[in-house]
Amino acid sequence: MYPLTETNASKMNVPGFAIPQSEPLTVEALKAEHEGEVLEFLGERASHTFGMAGFIRTNGLVSQHNRGTFYGCRDEFGRLEGVALIGHYILFESRTDSAIEAFADLAQECRLAHMMLGEQEKVEIFWHYYAQNGQSLRLFSREILVEQSWPIEVREHVPGLRLATLEDLELIVPAHAELAFEESGINPLETDADGFRRRCARRIEQGKTWVWVEGGRLIFKADVITDTAEVVYLEGVWVDPTDRGQGKGLRCMSQLTGELLMRAQSVCLLVNEKLEAARRFYKKAGFKVSGYYNTIYLNQEKPC
Repeated sequence: MYPLTETNASKMNVPGFAIPQSEPLTVEALKAEHEGEVLEFLGERASHTFGMAGFIRTNGLVSQHNRGTFYGCRDEFGRLEGVALIGHYILFESRTDSAIEAFADLAQECRLAHMMLGEQEKVEIFWHYYAQNGQSLRLFSREILVEQSWPIEVREHVPGLRLATLEDLELIVPAHAELAFEESGINPLETDADGFRRRCARRIEQGKTWVWVEGGRLIFKADVITDTAEVVYLEGVWVDPTDRGQGKGLRCMSQLTGELLMRAQSVCLLVNEKLEAARRFYKKAGFKVSGYYNTIYLNQEKPC
């Protein structure tokens, strides 16, 4: 991490503000009319901007379902130098360190943020500016971005692998909550059970959750978060503990990635570097390391 030093960034509680520096930047809350411009900007590095692109393609640039506000950082000619989602999540993409500083300064005003995620080097720069007056760190983890493209190993077909329906909700909710607890140390069924159930149900209704259910028991699940011609980003991959080590998860991943690669150049996901069994699983499934990310879980203080 960068050592904490005094930042020269100015603070203003308005949607747009200028950051004093050699090349003036302006940060503003983005509007629905900017969606095409933002997606084009994020598309320049599609394999690293899957999080924000997924939110926008699913919910639109301006939506309560994003659980935050999208901001754009522009240079003196009005060109985008960075895009950030600031709210429950802090996600950002930038072309310059100055844009990262601007977003970190703005994020200090939001005390409801739960988590920030980004490429290792960029999060370290962000934290250098943010931590002086932002929320304190509750939990830190390093994530490995793994990616798969053709060719893939064909394994035994899983006839039961399908898109979930709302009838599967009661099986999916506890499995997804288990994953959330393992990652963040917070059980969403204890802090926001109704909201968590609604979000799980919404993913099902949007055709984003894949499951293998047999005999009334959930064996496998995975969620498609971003689905573009360049990259499909998965999260929430879960295999019933009693079925692990039997090849069932590998069969499901092989079949699912094979289907997704029919319409995308690659499939990627993040795996916590401390989860050695998971890392071995994805390596065996054919995924290769393509980047390193930092996840910082924050101590939530007050609404933003």
